[in-house]
Formats: sequence, C-alpha cells, structure tokens
Amino acid sequence: MNTRQRGFSLLGMLFVGGVIAVLALVGMQVAPGVIEFLTIQKTVKKIASAGTTVPEIKAAFDRFAQIDSITSITGQDLEITKAGEKIVVSFAYNKEVHLAGPAYLLMKYKGSSR
Repeated sequence: MNTRQRGFSLLGMLFVGGVIAVLALVGMQVAPGVIEFLTIQKTVKKIASAGTTVPEIKAAFDRFAQIDSITSITGQDLEITKAGEKIVVSFAYNKEVHLAGPAYLLMKYKGSSR
C-alpha cells in the first residue's frame, strides 16, 4: 500500500509564519490610528447634537480631544455646516505610518456626524 503523507513542509510553515508575522506587525502599527479615528467619529457625533454655534462646537471638540488624547486633528480642522435644521460636523485627515526603511503606509480618514 502506497500512502502519501499530507501537511506542511518546514519551508511552507516558515513562509506562512513569516507572512502572518508581517501582517501582525503592520496591524499593530495601524491599530492605534484606527482606534483614534473611531474615537474622533464618536466625539463628532456627540458634539454635533450638543453644540449650537461654531465656536461652541470647536471648543467642545478640543475639550473632548484633550480628554481622549486625540492628536491628529483639532477643533479648527472641523468643517461645520447646517443641513436643514441639523448641524453636520465633518472632518478629513491623513495619517502616515512608518513601516520600514523608506516604506510608509498612508491612511486617509474622512467622516461626519451624519
């Protein structure tokens, strides 16, 4: 009876392990930026419903940014408009993540209170 063995070879395991390690390293460097974006999105939704004037909204964002350690944008970077009776606060910013040597990952974030 001629049976074949199945499974990974040593080189196959090293290759798959290397790919998983690289993806994990990139993910660990990207995760703080994504968490900050989600915090900004939550903060913008809060202040859009609470504020009534542009200076109040910008000041409220700066207070929340100081508490939540938001460093990518400030209240001055917010774009505040009115859609009907509702205030819409939107933002956009870029974040660079250094990977290795001359390689960078550019992430573009954009969101609004809608």
